[in-house]
Amino acid sequence: MRVFGMDSKYQSDNAPQHTDIADDVIISPDTLRDDRLPPNQTRTRKWPVLDATGTPDIDLDAWRLRVFGLVDTPYELSLDEFRSLPRSRVFADFHCVTQWSRLGNIWEGVSTKHLLQLAGLSVDTGFVVLHAYDNHWTTNLPLEEFLSEDALLSDIHDGEPITPDHGGPVRAIVPKLYAWKSAKWICGIEIIAEDRPGYWERVGYHNHGDPWAEERFDGDVPESFTTDVDI
Repeated sequence: MRVFGMDSKYQSDNAPQHTDIADDVIISPDTLRDDRLPPNQTRTRKWPVLDATGTPDIDLDAWRLRVFGLVDTPYELSLDEFRSLPRSRVFADFHCVTQWSRLGNIWEGVSTKHLLQLAGLSVDTGFVVLHAYDNHWTTNLPLEEFLSEDALLSDIHDGEPITPDHGGPVRAIVPKLYAWKSAKWICGIEIIAEDRPGYWERVGYHNHGDPWAEERFDGDVPESFTTDVDI
């Protein structure tokens, strides 16, 4: 795992609250908790950058999002086509497995429900594999959680385009799970019937990743795990 510098999105005040958010923004349920920090998490005011193998070089003109697998109508979107779809905004907290949490993010993009409605789901239950541009990286999660009201593919964070280091041009956001499940540099959504572990899941990270249940690992702490992050 690569860990390096912080960008300028420093939160100088107390964590943003749902009461301060515009009416048209979807409120992630976990932001309503009295204590918004899951077990053994520490709030960061910064915006740390972590990834497995480095930021990929993505040609924006060639960027494509494929939606495929157990759907009636597989399809592919260019970046302009993605950005032309109906937009949603979500107020959510963001919990990294390396024990930092950034509270009160506003993500903007296209809801996962809308993207799968366009494809026509062939199943009511199942799993999702998210594919990314960085060396064919993948992660897996239950279809039900991928279709949560507060889940989306995002290209805007706190009013600014998501930078490449943070997963731009488009990344997934699934607030109820640890952040590695919110794939950076996403290029594919695959719907499958049986679960298929992804990159981190295959090397010891928990297959589900609920921060409130502290589902970090399936066994011993992986060698790649680190808490050496300036938060």
